[in-house]
This record gives sequence, structure tokens and C-alpha cells, in this order.
Amino acid sequence: MGNRVQEHKRKSLREWIIYIFGFYKNPPYIEDRLKEADVRSSIYLTVTVIGMEIWMLIRYVKKYVITGKCATVGVFFKYTYGYWILLGSAILLLIYSSLYMLGKLKVLKRFSRPIIFIYFCIGIYFGINTSLVDFSKGKMIICFLSMSMYMTFIFVVRPYISLILTLIAGYGFIYIIDRYAYDKAGNKVSLESGDLINYTTFFITLTVLYITIYYQRYSDAQKAYQLQLAALRDDTTGAPNIIGMEQISDEYTEKLKSEGKTPIYIAFDIKNFKTYNDRYDYDNGDKLLKEMAGIVKKNFPGEPYARHSADKFIVLTSKEGSPEKADKVREDLMKAHSKEKYLDVSAGSYIPVKEEDGPRRAMDYAQYAIYLRKHKEGFFISEFDEKCKKTYETRNYVLNNLDTAIREGYIKAFYQPVIDSSSGKVCGCEALARWIDPERGMISPGQFIPVLEESRQIHKLDKCIYEDVLRRLREAMDANLPVLPVSLNFSRLDFELMDAVEELEEKIEKYNIPKSYVHVEITESALTESEEILHKAVEEFHKRGYVVWLDDFGSGYSS
Repeated sequence: MGNRVQEHKRKSLREWIIYIFGFYKNPPYIEDRLKEADVRSSIYLTVTVIGMEIWMLIRYVKKYVITGKCATVGVFFKYTYGYWILLGSAILLLIYSSLYMLGKLKVLKRFSRPIIFIYFCIGIYFGINTSLVDFSKGKMIICFLSMSMYMTFIFVVRPYISLILTLIAGYGFIYIIDRYAYDKAGNKVSLESGDLINYTTFFITLTVLYITIYYQRYSDAQKAYQLQLAALRDDTTGAPNIIGMEQISDEYTEKLKSEGKTPIYIAFDIKNFKTYNDRYDYDNGDKLLKEMAGIVKKNFPGEPYARHSADKFIVLTSKEGSPEKADKVREDLMKAHSKEKYLDVSAGSYIPVKEEDGPRRAMDYAQYAIYLRKHKEGFFISEFDEKCKKTYETRNYVLNNLDTAIREGYIKAFYQPVIDSSSGKVCGCEALARWIDPERGMISPGQFIPVLEESRQIHKLDKCIYEDVLRRLREAMDANLPVLPVSLNFSRLDFELMDAVEELEEKIEKYNIPKSYVHVEITESALTESEEILHKAVEEFHKRGYVVWLDDFGSGYSS
């Protein structure tokens, strides 16, 4: 698929003639759209024709068969064979067109134009044959004119072709009348000059209508193609998006393999892009993304690439020489922004090894390799391997099953004792999240907590733990069992993603728990990351009577 719609120059008279009469080759997307429009029109027309021919046959039976004027089957078919041919061909075309629109045709789909043209010829023949008889009886040639108009609507090709067909059909019929039309007495019948002018005017009007229909469909095809391109391209950078890249990746992968090369997906991530955005505003951030798209395209010429998401890009290339090309991408961006020392590029790669590794999955694997690199400094390109795959699958499992785990009670609070250093006695406990899954067993907090933080869903987990802890405290109190104060962990994201103070207050009231049994625990480093929001929240906790503890004491202001 190209990346531009077809354009026509219309400055000189010659260019206008070429444009109006269609002396050019249509691109595939125009031809496909025109063919589809013809097939759709043929459905409407054939349904109409089938109804009309059945009505004509019923009318003939009533008028001639029932009254005895048509005594034999042979005579019946002699005078109705034209109706049967038109009816049968209409039924066949209706079946073909319906299967075409339903996508049931494969090989026969390419023959839509010849099939419709055959029906076009049958219709014109029927019109000529019927109108020749009518004209010999002194009647109008309405049948021929009607069939010419009907066939115009189902066989829409380039204007100069339609003009040729119209001239052949129109003046061919006049030629036939002048030579073969005789009345009942055997006298030759000819068109009068006035009728000839009227028929000529009709065909000129038909030609204009035909050209109008063609260019309306042509315009619709252009607009549809523009929408299709828009759906496959990224608005900000103008680069293909992952949908557009996905459509050509399989074919390009096979091309590389046929050349003896190893396909590899390489993903790029602009490090600290958010800092650049905040410093230079979003418009300049968009310019940086466009620049990055251009750099990727320049270093991987002619190869499928796309903006994957946010500040991430991806390219499908051959493994041979790819590290040097990838390094050049990083070098070009950093060179262009040498003053921005914080800007850098990370990369991840994946070599598809299994048939089920489709383009979308391969892109995700390459992107995930970048995510793992954040926890493993010192490498420019991180390769997605089997170990990464296990981590990736666990990550997806966590994201896809979090809500179910919360709803079904697979996530529970475990308690770590808090010891008073002066007395050596247990003075409380800290609630820690544990996920005991029916399929995977115990899922480590180190596996699900970072994933939930990155996906900004950690507040769902924390709310679940608050609920579990306070419910159990209530159960213990109702059973007159001894209870200890419990520390509940609050992360920085909790205060961004929900009203943490109100969430705790609602649950305290719901279970009627004295606030002295609940301690709010916040990591000190979180205070330095979201200073204003968290300081206000701490003040609010204090006002409402909660004890606030700092975890990782000494990592922030207290140091």
C-alpha cells in the first residue's frame, strides 16, 4: 500500500481532458472500490430485474396461456425466451454478487468486471431485441432505453470506456433499426429526425450521468483510502503506527528469510522524554518525536517501522548489521541534542523464532526488553530471551488477573511483627500483600508489585489489603481475641490515583475500628517525589487522628 492518494494535474486543456475521460491508470485501491460499487449496484439491479421478469412472465401466462392463445410449450418459450435468459442471468449475478460482498469468493472475485460485462451485454441485447419488435409495431423503444440506463449503473468503468460503450450501444441500435425494422405489412420503418435528436439527447445525458457516477465513486474511494491511511499512521509524527506496520511485517519477514537473513524487531525508547517535555513544552516534545521518527527511518531505509506508543518506536530489520544501525539511531539523536545531557536512547530486540510469534507479539517482546533494561544498566540493546519471556508472561498474568484475584480473595494480608527495641516485645505488625493463585501458587511480591506500580494499578492492591486487614481486625474484636496495631503501606501512587485519606476513613467507619489500631506507613523517599501532595495528605492523616510512620527512614529529608 502506498502512502499517498492519487492526484491529477488539471491546469491545461489536455490535462482536463485526460482527467474527465479517465485516460490514466487507476491505483489498486480505486479499482477495488469501483469494482465493489459495481457489485453492490448489481445486487439492487438484479433484484429489480428478477421482480420485473417474473411479473412479465406471469402477465404473459395470464394473457396468452390461460386464454388458450399459446397452445404449446414450444410457442410459449419462443415468445418468452428473452425473459427467461434475463431472469436466469439476473439470478446468477445476484448469487455471485452476494457471495462477493460476503467475502466468500477467492479465485472468482477477480472476475467481477467480466461477469458484470457479460450481464451488461445480455441486458443491452434484450433491450435491442424487445425494442426492435416494439418499434416495428409503432411503439417507443422504451425497453432499450431502460436497459441502457440500468446497465450504466452497474458497469462503471473509466469515462472514455463508458463513452465508447454508449456510442456502440446507442448508435448500433439506430443502425439496426434503419436496416432491420419492418412493420406487419413488410414495409421498412425508420427513425424520424425528431426522434433521432431525442435519442441522441438521451445518450448524451446518460453519458454525463455516467461520468458523474464514476467520479462520485472515485471521490468516495479517495476519501476511504485517506481514512484508511489515517488509521495506519501516527498523527503526531506521520510515521506508520503499529497497525500499519503489522500489516506488512509478515510479508517483509518472509522476504528476509528468502534472502537468507534473520528477521529481528528492534524497539527504541527515548529516555527522559518526560523531562524534555516538561522543560520545552509539548509542541517541542512533538518535534522531538518527529525527529526521532525521521532518524529511525533514515537509518533503516525501506524497512517497516512505526511509532509504537508514547516515546517508543520499533523497526523490523535483519539481524545482520542491526547493532550498528541501532547505535547510529542513538548517536544521531544525542548528537542533535548534545546540550540535553539527560536525553538518551534505550533499545530492546526480539528475534521471532516460532510461527505463533505474530508481528504484534514480537513488537511487544522487543518493547518489554527495554523495560527489563531499566533494571539492568550497562547495555544499550537488551535482547528478549526465554528468561525474559517467563517474566513477560508473569507480568501479563498479573495485569490480566488482578481484578479476579481481588474479587476471589486470592490476595491476602500477611503480617510481619514489629518489635519494640527497648523491651524486645511485639508491639504491632505490618500488613504485607501476598498473592496465592490457584493456578500459579504463591506469586512473589517482587513479581506483581513493580508491575502494578508501572501500570498505575497499585492502588487496587492497597485498597484490597486495607479491606482485608480492617475486616479481620473487626472479626478478632468481635471474638474477644487480642489485637495489635497494624501498619498499612501507602505508596506515592496511592495519593495520585485515589483519595487515600477518604478511602481509609470509609473503611475505618465501615468496620468501626479505633484509629489507634491503624498506623499509616509511607516510604520517606515518596515524600521527596510528590512533596506537595504527600505533605498535605500527611497533615490530613494527623488531623484525623492517625499515627504516620516513615518507612526507609534516612533515605530522604531525615538524612
